[in-house]
Amino acid sequence: MSIKAAPLQQKFITPNFWVLIFFMVSGAGFAYFRFFEGFGSVTNMSKAYPFGLWIAFDVACGVALAAGGFTTAAIVEIFGREKYHALVRPAILTAFIGYFLVGLAVFFDLGKYYNIWHALIYWNGTSVLFEVAWCVMLYLTVLGIENIPNVVEQFSGRVNLPGPLSGFNRLGNWILSKADWFTKKTMAFFVIAGVVLSFGHQSSLGTMMLIAPYKLHDLWYTPMSPLLFLTSAVSVGPSMVIFEGTLAAKFFGRKPETELLGSFAKYIPLFLGTYLLLRFLDLAYRGVLAQAFDGSVAGYSFLLEIALFVIPYFALKSKNVRQSGTKLFLCALSVICAVVLNRFNVFLIGMDMGSNWNYFPSVGEFAVTFAFLALGVMMYKIAVNYLPILEEEH
Repeated sequence: MSIKAAPLQQKFITPNFWVLIFFMVSGAGFAYFRFFEGFGSVTNMSKAYPFGLWIAFDVACGVALAAGGFTTAAIVEIFGREKYHALVRPAILTAFIGYFLVGLAVFFDLGKYYNIWHALIYWNGTSVLFEVAWCVMLYLTVLGIENIPNVVEQFSGRVNLPGPLSGFNRLGNWILSKADWFTKKTMAFFVIAGVVLSFGHQSSLGTMMLIAPYKLHDLWYTPMSPLLFLTSAVSVGPSMVIFEGTLAAKFFGRKPETELLGSFAKYIPLFLGTYLLLRFLDLAYRGVLAQAFDGSVAGYSFLLEIALFVIPYFALKSKNVRQSGTKLFLCALSVICAVVLNRFNVFLIGMDMGSNWNYFPSVGEFAVTFAFLALGVMMYKIAVNYLPILEEEH
């Protein structure tokens, strides 16, 4: 079943365009100092806190929040829920942008950023980060291939380069026709590969934190961490689709797809229920749940995280909530905030480096992060404006 999608073709240079440019330029200024003056000139990271905002949010949260791509593809393409097919293209696009920004964030966060290519040839099969690097690289490639049909549909047979470039028109049309043939023959393989790769690196980000048994708080340090990271990412996937779909309708002046998104939201309690069950069974088995009520910052942060998960779990079971665009959006936002807080708890808030050390992100770290977000929004704006991503409205 194919959807009838079309480019928005709206006015591109709008006030929000200049807002995005402002954040991107501001981040680029701090990026200059990061690459030419070193970490110390921009960040508040230290030997005790090597994982700062750029890892906790830009990478750990970025990977989790890009899960809408593989969860939507799995629900629609593998489990055959064709009624949600209109959500696949925006979800895959958002996932591609998310993983692109994750790769860019890693480039910023590596001390020797010029060695980022080493994972390609220096193999270390015992390293969790080696597996994460390869899965992210491969999945970003898969997402790129999954977005090829959007380009083919828009430009195949219509390549019309101006002036001296017109000699490449025939070559361009030939390449697009071959790309169309290739994706039609192999797309099922890439959909499955995307789901498998996502299961690998989503869980491995949790595995990575098992190296800190004496630093990470007991509320988050657990051998179940890989499974908890995976199930929380699966839970936030549909929430990101709802979040993105609602904002796209708002800012592009489109009719909200409340009925479709509300129906899609019925999967969220199923995923959240699985995650919460595993989470509380783990806490009870290890006998650490009482630490959530010890009055510490970590305890309060844990209680807030759980509340943000539990409230939408019960709320989205109500049909009235799922049929309300505002309530549906707030529930999706709650799940997103819960996953973001969970990653911050694991990578920053729950880490005890001793009383002699503390960390709070610098202005430069915030500026670069906001620049990443602005770049992501700009990429989405360009894609939906000039490619058939969103379903055509009549």
